[in-house]
Amino acid sequence: MPIPELARIAALAAATVDLLRTETAALGDEGASFHPAPGEWCAKEVVGHLIEADRRGFTGRVAVMLAEDRPLLEAWDQEGVAAARGDCGRPFGDVLDEFAAVRREGLDLLEGLTAADLSRVGVHPQVGEMAVRDVLGEWPFHDRDHLRQILSATRAWLWPGLGAAQRFTDDRGAQL
Repeated sequence: MPIPELARIAALAAATVDLLRTETAALGDEGASFHPAPGEWCAKEVVGHLIEADRRGFTGRVAVMLAEDRPLLEAWDQEGVAAARGDCGRPFGDVLDEFAAVRREGLDLLEGLTAADLSRVGVHPQVGEMAVRDVLGEWPFHDRDHLRQILSATRAWLWPGLGAAQRFTDDRGAQL
């Protein structure tokens, strides 16, 4: 029998793929490569981060927690990994396809979890003890934060095209 909280997490995690494909198809490669400010990620790099977050932070950590008793969970250099991936220079379709495949692996892992699995624990060097339930609860929350980041980058990319309509917004770009 499916566990209701896992069904909700799975639905939200699956929806992220669909939301990204829809938004980024409209953006095209040019918009997906736009950096809103120096040092900020473009949409391709955000999706690359989501790939690594699934591998290292969500699916990866849950797999380790299921395989070992109270494992030490690894932290990772998110900026360094993003730079090494070089996603901004890749075709966006390739980045999205990689994300969809990695996300599918995570969703497959979710399908096999039991209620007892949700209480398994690992120890993170920065936040301490975490249960599988905690890691999974953060997953769709983390996704939404980065979806918002992509939407913000899209707004910054569109801003110059507003012309006189820029006066309909405040100094932060919010509609008046």
